[in-house]
Amino acid sequence: MANETTIRKKRLGRILTDNALTRYITFSALYIAQGIPEGITFFAIPAWLAMNGKSAMEIAAYVGVVGIPWSFKIVIAPLIDRFTLLAMGRKRPWVIFGQLGLIISFLCIGLVPDPLTNLSALMVAGFFISFFGAFQDVATDGMAVDVIPGNEQARANGLMWGAKTIGISASLLMGTWLINTFGFPTAISSLSIAVATIMLFPIYFKERPGEKTMPWTAGAVSPDSKQTQLRSWKHIFKCLYKVLRLKSSLVFGLGVFAVGLMFGLIDTLLPIFSIQELGWTNSYFSNVFSITTVIGGFLGMFIGGYLVDYFGKIKMLSVYLFFLTLLIAVFASLSNLWGNNLIVYAFILSYYTLYTFLCIAVFASAMHLCWKTVAATQFTLYMALSNMGRAAGAAMLGVLKTNFTWEIVFFIIAAMPVIMIILIQLINFKKHRVTVDSFVILKQTVVAPPVLKD
Repeated sequence: MANETTIRKKRLGRILTDNALTRYITFSALYIAQGIPEGITFFAIPAWLAMNGKSAMEIAAYVGVVGIPWSFKIVIAPLIDRFTLLAMGRKRPWVIFGQLGLIISFLCIGLVPDPLTNLSALMVAGFFISFFGAFQDVATDGMAVDVIPGNEQARANGLMWGAKTIGISASLLMGTWLINTFGFPTAISSLSIAVATIMLFPIYFKERPGEKTMPWTAGAVSPDSKQTQLRSWKHIFKCLYKVLRLKSSLVFGLGVFAVGLMFGLIDTLLPIFSIQELGWTNSYFSNVFSITTVIGGFLGMFIGGYLVDYFGKIKMLSVYLFFLTLLIAVFASLSNLWGNNLIVYAFILSYYTLYTFLCIAVFASAMHLCWKTVAATQFTLYMALSNMGRAAGAAMLGVLKTNFTWEIVFFIIAAMPVIMIILIQLINFKKHRVTVDSFVILKQTVVAPPVLKD
């Protein structure tokens, strides 16, 4: 009896569907793994380029190219929903694949010769980091929708997004110091070790009881996975069309694209603005950015999910978007005080705290809108729309800054969250959930195989 209890406890510790703490730790670690290369490619490298005199147009072009694969996640997601080594879980094999590719491509960017004069090669290497990062991200999000219960989604998203923010901040801080001290190749190689270490999590933990750890180990397909997994492209796209044609799905997609424009503009703007307009160094920017975003990340981890659970998704989305609009517009109107570092610190801290809270609410809302049958594809579509907005925003910055002053650029950015505020008032989460649950009942009634009696 004692042996059975011990085995049961060990099994619970490794199975994501059986243990909340295991879920929180695993998904937080996987989001840190996403944050490390993002901190380098989207923040440390642009700041380093700005410090070395590259123009806003050149830096915006680099960020735009690196952001492209995140817009292609919608192409990746149906592959992940359709194909898998089911005995290892519906999404875990793809998580491992994405993480492995992320490690290799992250090492490769350190091999780019003389990156300051070879921006094309730097863009290509950054593109592949984003490509494999997108694989890992889609698979991780799909697995999260599969195994995290609805009552844990906001809390889990708080931990996940907070962990990613901390990963971005820590890699920016450490990466900038390593680049300035030891050079670009050494910095990238050193940070890739952390990405490789996180590979242990998807290898060790399993989605459901009885599944294989690796293809050559003992285990079998979980009955739950077998019932949920779709086996034809026709069925995948039919199910996807059925859920995406609902009003809440369509409106939410437009809203996340609009707010993605804001994310892309601000993320690309800050290193250029602070270094070339305010006269900061890349080290100074990385220190300020890292400290403020870590604070925002911690607040998001421990407060963000709770607020969404307590007050509701629509209300908190509206509150966060309103304060972001107000914050950016006020900062734009205080251009005579930009020379005061405390004003800039307060802006960056406030923005990234609200950014973290908003991302938690957006992720929880997207998960709530998903039909588990096509969870990876549907959730990824929302994130792809957001990332398309990010890439478009990054590319827009060069054009905007060429034609307008910084003040006008900030006012234009402040208009983006207003669009989503208007759109989300048209979303009804309860009605949408009832409709989606009826789809699940219909699928089980019509498609599920008959039960064989003894």
